[in-house]
Amino acid sequence: MLREEINKALEVLKNGGVILYPTDTIWGLGCDATNQEAVDKLLKIKNRPAEKSLIVLLDVDSKIQSYVKEIPDVAYDLMEYAENPLTIIFSDAKNLAANVINADGSVGIRIVKHDFCTPLLQRFRKPIVSTSANLSGKPSPKYFDDIDPEILIAVDYVVDFEQENRSHKKPSTIMKLSAGGQFEFIRK
Repeated sequence: MLREEINKALEVLKNGGVILYPTDTIWGLGCDATNQEAVDKLLKIKNRPAEKSLIVLLDVDSKIQSYVKEIPDVAYDLMEYAENPLTIIFSDAKNLAANVINADGSVGIRIVKHDFCTPLLQRFRKPIVSTSANLSGKPSPKYFDDIDPEILIAVDYVVDFEQENRSHKKPSTIMKLSAGGQFEFIRK
């Protein structure tokens, strides 16, 4: 069942599609973070302005260097000791679709530990966009049942995993990290 869902989602991602999927935080909309057209499609589904930033997921921290020019050493400590899912905003993003990178050149990255996301990322071998599965301006869905039908219809694939999960999940903590190692919390 899980393997089959990963295979289906993988095929959609490879073909530039958008998936609706469970993450280590809340349900998300995702696509290939290196494919500008896929990201445009995701933004259109979400009805989100392109200038609002997006988060990308990776399966291991050793891959961050492929998408960020300089990683302050403290980043690895922050990730290792974080008790909750942590998204770090790094300066000087690279090798990502232009519409994933913020106007200031930064990108938010989260290393995900999740039964579905981790093997999907391992097999896809590229970062995946993760943004909450809600229409822009509406509340983030706490559970699968809270997702707007408009989104369910618009995505290319709805992952059939954890749809019945009622455990309380919340968005990740977001921290901005400067090249010098100073950091500030954006969302706790």
